[in-house]
Amino acid sequence: MESGFLLSGRYRIEALIGRGSQSTVYRAHDELLQREVAVKLFRNDADDLEHTRRQGQEVRILAGMSHHALVTLLDAGADLSNPDSRLTYLVMELVRGQDLRHRSIQGPLSAAHMAHIGYDLADGLSYIHHHGIVHRDIKPANILLVDYSNDDRRPRAKLTDFGVAALLGHNRADDDGTSGTPAYLSPEQAGGEPAGPASDVYSLGLVLLEGLTGRMAYPGAPVQSAVARLLHDPKIPEELAPMWMTLLSSMLSRDPANRPQAREVSLALRQEVINGAGRHRQNHVAATAAAMNDEDGRMRAVERYRILDTPGDGAFDRIAALAARLFSVPVAIVSVVDHDRIWFKAHHGTDVTQIGRDPGLCASAILQDGPWIVEDAARDARTLLNPLVAGEFGLQFYAGVPLRTPDGFNLGTFCILDREPRVFTAEDTRTLEDLAAIVMNDLEMRLQSRAAIAS
Repeated sequence: MESGFLLSGRYRIEALIGRGSQSTVYRAHDELLQREVAVKLFRNDADDLEHTRRQGQEVRILAGMSHHALVTLLDAGADLSNPDSRLTYLVMELVRGQDLRHRSIQGPLSAAHMAHIGYDLADGLSYIHHHGIVHRDIKPANILLVDYSNDDRRPRAKLTDFGVAALLGHNRADDDGTSGTPAYLSPEQAGGEPAGPASDVYSLGLVLLEGLTGRMAYPGAPVQSAVARLLHDPKIPEELAPMWMTLLSSMLSRDPANRPQAREVSLALRQEVINGAGRHRQNHVAATAAAMNDEDGRMRAVERYRILDTPGDGAFDRIAALAARLFSVPVAIVSVVDHDRIWFKAHHGTDVTQIGRDPGLCASAILQDGPWIVEDAARDARTLLNPLVAGEFGLQFYAGVPLRTPDGFNLGTFCILDREPRVFTAEDTRTLEDLAAIVMNDLEMRLQSRAAIAS
């Protein structure tokens, strides 16, 4: 179909997305609902009864499926505007992002990413297997990596192309057992036997292995590739984590009875995702703790930014004044903590420009991994004996966010103070963090400008 063609008076064809032996996929615009969609146009061959049967079966399968890891069917129909050329098509959600085949060209994916992707796919397979469907063509080209165009870095995957899917218990005598792509066939498919749910699990195992290693397990010509898995198991590198070694070994067993069900694979990968997040958090905390405990390194960072001996230029004063207005507090401060002093580089609401390090709450705030909030200082065990609280100043509320460098050192804080207790919400905390980020971004830009001038 040419760009601009209006299919069935509703779907405006825009561009070719992909082409296969039995169908072609286009990006299109739904003129009725004003949204982008994908249109799968089937090859027109009325004399090929098997091809026609599979078209109908794909429509029926997709119409009954609804799962986050499966591409959603929106519509199906036939355009009869040209009597000599019947256009049979499916309309599906348009998934923005590349398929796993194109992503793999860039090199192996991290184990964390593959755990996320594998979890989605195994969850989707568990769903279709529960509904009596076998996909039979699990391969990187049929796995779409979703790009939601936001800050969500969690990789998400959707399974597509049910063109050769089969219903359990409906095997046909004339159905070719080797339906699928040679490089990703299960041993039973390669041997011409019927494919069950365990066959999809095997193919998914090959996809995961390839994603982790960057190498296809059974490359080569179709017949050579298909026969190879009947002769030997795929090589699973020993440098993979034990969890991956165990899981892939079971998924890639030549005996279907020894393979885990898709649900078990999904649960195993979900646990790995959770464990991976825990390891990431532990590593982050350890690195942050090391940086916070390295006072010499912190002071070198303070010296690197050359902020202690710079005259006031008004930039930080405006940000502090903005914070005072946003939170309706009398005092807002941008502080830098020195060896024995706390210097106020901006001090809205007070004429004080420095205090000793020991009584200053900023010295406590830079020891934290995140915001340090004291809503009622006279009742908080952390501050009730502090001279700023118990003394003439009468501090009752403090909220401070560390000014953290990219390498994890806290230079000082962006903080707000009040002589009355306050309730500080999570949204308030995020706003204060944003203001601290503006200050830190300004310091980074000044550092980079000095480096550019020096070079």
